[in-house]
Parts: sequence; C-alpha cells; structure tokens
Amino acid sequence: MAEHLSSLRQPLVTEERSLHQITNEICAPMERRPTPLWWAGLALAVSALVLGIYCVTYQIKTGVGVWGLNKTVGWAFDITNFVFWVGIGHAGTLISAILFLFRQKWRTSINRAAEAMTLFAVMCAALFPIIHMGRPWLGFWMLPYPNSRGTLWVNFRSPLLWDVFAISTYFIVSAVFWYIGLIPDLATVRDRSKGLGKKIFSLMSFGWTGSSRTWSRYESVYGLLAGLATPLVVSVHTIVSMDFATSVIPGWHATIFPPYFVAGAVFSGFAMVLTLMIVARKVLNIQHLITIRHLENMTKVILVTGGIVGLAYSTELFVAWYSGNLYERFAFRNRAFGPYSWAYWTMVACNVGFPQLFWFKKIRTTPALIFILSIIINIGMWFERFVIIVTSLHRDFLPSSWAMYKPTFIEVGTFIGTFGLFFTLFLLFAKFLPAVSIGEVKSVNSFARHRGHGGSSHSTGHAEGEEPSHEEEEGEGQPGYATARVKAGAEGEVAV
Repeated sequence: MAEHLSSLRQPLVTEERSLHQITNEICAPMERRPTPLWWAGLALAVSALVLGIYCVTYQIKTGVGVWGLNKTVGWAFDITNFVFWVGIGHAGTLISAILFLFRQKWRTSINRAAEAMTLFAVMCAALFPIIHMGRPWLGFWMLPYPNSRGTLWVNFRSPLLWDVFAISTYFIVSAVFWYIGLIPDLATVRDRSKGLGKKIFSLMSFGWTGSSRTWSRYESVYGLLAGLATPLVVSVHTIVSMDFATSVIPGWHATIFPPYFVAGAVFSGFAMVLTLMIVARKVLNIQHLITIRHLENMTKVILVTGGIVGLAYSTELFVAWYSGNLYERFAFRNRAFGPYSWAYWTMVACNVGFPQLFWFKKIRTTPALIFILSIIINIGMWFERFVIIVTSLHRDFLPSSWAMYKPTFIEVGTFIGTFGLFFTLFLLFAKFLPAVSIGEVKSVNSFARHRGHGGSSHSTGHAEGEEPSHEEEEGEGQPGYATARVKAGAEGEVAV
C-alpha cells in the first residue's frame, strides 16, 4: 500500500520502516565485523593518540619548560585547548536536555552520539589543567577534602577552582544522563546477544523488563536529569569565561564574556556534531534516520549562535573604543593589526563570514558543504580562544616585557593526541554501543504519517489492516517514550 505522509510536516524517519527493521539497522554495526573503513579510522586515531601519549610522557618527565611559554605569555596552547574542548562538549547536553524539555522531536536520532561526544570532549579538556600543574600526580590537591597538610586548602575564591567543580559536575551529570538513556537499548541488545555478550549487556541493563512501571520510572528519572543538566550548559562555560573576566588584563576584563563564551561553545559544539553525524550517517548507512532535516536544523542553530558570536566581536570593539581606556584600545588594535593579526582575521572569517553561507537553503541541505563549513567553524573557534589568550598577554603593560609566543612540537603533539583520544573513544563507542537511540527513533517513526494507512501499519508494528488500540491513539504525538507503539502495555512484557 502506498505511504501516506502529512502535508504539513516532514517525517523524521524518511523511509518506511517497521519497528523490527529499525532495531536491526541500528544494531547492525555492533553485530557485524568491523569494516575496513572503521579499522582505517581507528588506526589513524590510535596513531595520533600514541603521539600524544609520547608528548605528555616527555613533558611530565622533563617539565613544562618544554612548552614555548615565557614570562609574559604564561598561558597559551594548554588553556586554549582546554577552553576549545570544553566548548565542543556543550552541544551534546544542549541537544539532549534542553531540546528534550522543549519537546523537539528531531533530536531523537542525534542525541546519543552528541552525548557521547560531550563525555569524550570533557575528558580531553581535563587533561590540560592536570598537565599544566607540572606535577599531575598531585592533581587530587585540587579537591577540597579533609587532609593532613595542616591549613593548606584550595583557594575557593579562584576561578580555576570553580572550573574543577563546574567541569567535574558537568561530566558526572552528563555521564549519568547518557547512561540512563542507554539502558532500554542495552536491554534490546541483551535480548539479541548470546554467550558472554549477553551476560555483559544483562549486567549493564540493570534488569530492564520494558514494563509500564519501568518505562514510567525511566521517564521520570530522564526528565529530572534533563532539568539538572540544563543549567549546567550555561554555568560551565560561564565559569570557564571567568578565568579571564575576573582578571585585570586588557582584552579579558569584560562582562560580556559569560554569554559570549556560552554562545561560542554551542556554536562550536554543533559544528562538531555535524562533522561527526555527516560521516556516521554515511558510514553506517542511516541517512533515513539522520536526515537532511536534522542537518538543516543544526545549521540553523549554528546560524543563530554564529550571529551572537559576531555581535560579541563587534561589542568588544565598541566597548574598547567607548571606554576611553588606552590599554583596552591598544589591546584590540593589536589583535587586528599587530603581529598576530593573521590569527584574528582567520577567526573573523571562519566564525562570522563563512557561517553566513547557511542562509542559502541549497548549502544548508548539502551534506558535503555542511561538512566543510563545520570544520572551518571549529578551526575558527580554536583561533578565537588562541586570539583571546595570546594576544592579550604578549603585549604587557610594560613594553620592556613584550614577547612573542610560538608553540613547540610537544604542545602541538599533545593537542593532536587529544584528537586521537577523542576519535578513538568515539569509534569504539560507535562499534560496541548503539550510536542512535533505538527507543526514541521508534517513538517518532510514525511522525507525520497518517494513521490507518500503509505507513501506520509499518510504523506501529501492527499487521496491515489491524486497527491500533485506544492507548496507542492517545499516545500518538505525546512527548514521552512510553507510548504503546514502543513498549508493551502490560507490566512484565518485554519492549519490542
């Protein structure tokens, strides 16, 4: 029978699929042997990770003097990469928590991978402050716990300590949120597995049965965690911005930094999600689950947040001029026309100029062009952090202390190593866990399809011509996952 689609809405699953077919497609990468492309990607990622491990080992053994820092530029590559990776981790929680609370159904196909991206990016970010300590084995000193060192406590007034609290809290809540969302899918994989795999997934799924009571409690916990995670999206990068805003350095001491950093983090985070999702939908052959509509919606978010970032750039310049502060004016003039002007204009071009191409629908709906622009945006956001940090430091209040900064091989190798860690973890995640949420995709499978036609018989799991139950009709379009088309209605029955 021909498929009947809504004339007002576009379906979120573009091809007609039964619930069993969706399960098979999402579980296929886990159940088949890795492809040569996956092995090639893993080999490249592990090679970068090995380089990073060598560089980190060398600098811990030798000391942070192997970095290109000097008396004037005391922060450079390490804090630049720290802020960059924290920003990358923002989009995952935004897609999962905030869009969930606003009942945006298009998040269902991309939230799982975005959440995993958040965890891996925060892991990469956490490496840099620990290395910067010089004695990473004393990293536990950053935690305020009762100790035997007398009155030696952490400085609670330091924004650097606020970072410790903010990022550790963000990571823990994001990890719990991600894992809770995984549990129904882990139970599905458990029921399909045999031998050792079945035992492992049985342990990981915590005895999930798919009953009505289980789904009800699951939704309550998921909604609560979404509410907890939402303020963290704003607070984490706000606190990171205070590393700079609470100082007296020209170019840093600005009240615009907190909202500016948050918008920039969402901007770069969505760009990284696009980079990963465009590759994943092609490699995993799930273009009908991660559709052009998903990509277009994310480019629209990038367009909005990119506009906020551009406004922040112009506001900084205006405030520097309007303040009448000679040092502030010099700091921004030096950014635009000084020795690092090439980095400043690269930042402006990548973050303000190129994203304007997303105004054109043809570009917003062409995956190859979106992929290229997403990489350009992330390059621009890295340069933004570099410009903020280095150009504000290398010209001090005293001309006699002016200096230039140039990263060393060890610093560059460490940064490359974090990319190796990130992509190694992401590739392993895509192979051994469901990269797309099975239950959530099933809940939107019939979205924009007319009930009682060819599309609905497949999307609800009924035999052709069989009428859906009263509960299913009531559940249609509801925001929760526990609708009758996804789970069984009676307690004790296992979900589809």
